[in-house]
Amino acid sequence: MNQSDVENAKPVEQPGQPDGAEPVATIDLDSLTPEQLEELKQRAAKADEHWDRLLRTTADFDNFKKRAAREKQDAIRHANAGLLEKLLPVLDSFEKALAAGQDSSSAQSLQAGVQMVAQQLKTILAEAGLEEVDAMGKQFDPNLHEAISQQATDSVPEGQVVQQLRKGYRLRERLLRPASVVVAAKPS
Repeated sequence: MNQSDVENAKPVEQPGQPDGAEPVATIDLDSLTPEQLEELKQRAAKADEHWDRLLRTTADFDNFKKRAAREKQDAIRHANAGLLEKLLPVLDSFEKALAAGQDSSSAQSLQAGVQMVAQQLKTILAEAGLEEVDAMGKQFDPNLHEAISQQATDSVPEGQVVQQLRKGYRLRERLLRPASVVVAAKPS
């Protein structure tokens, strides 16, 4: 079958064909030579092979998407496992400090133990990328600070932080919690 045979084939309107779609060309199989019929069968076989390959590729891609989504969910579910594992010794230390506080009458030793545990916790959090947002004495920055109130004062310039009520924290470049502050205002 050559190109002129396809060009000379008469388009036939197929039942149920959408409006505006080009009619499908049909070929009278009885008018074909055995060579043309064999070529048509080969092309049909090749088309079937391509169709099967397309179906397999589509199925493989769907399976890949499902597997990637499942892996992403697993990664999200277990993302904090490493950090929590590092925090377990801190929890153990707090429990030991509480037990020692019940046995001991010395408030100083209890305070020293709690300070050591707090330092241990700060070290682990800093290794995980947590940074404190230091606001004291700095110019008020609405991107890092949350103004709770203003205090009229002449001792510092207007807009400067005069008191930090709660520390702010950043995880690498992302602000987790702004620092709650009191900002200086001009006396009236």
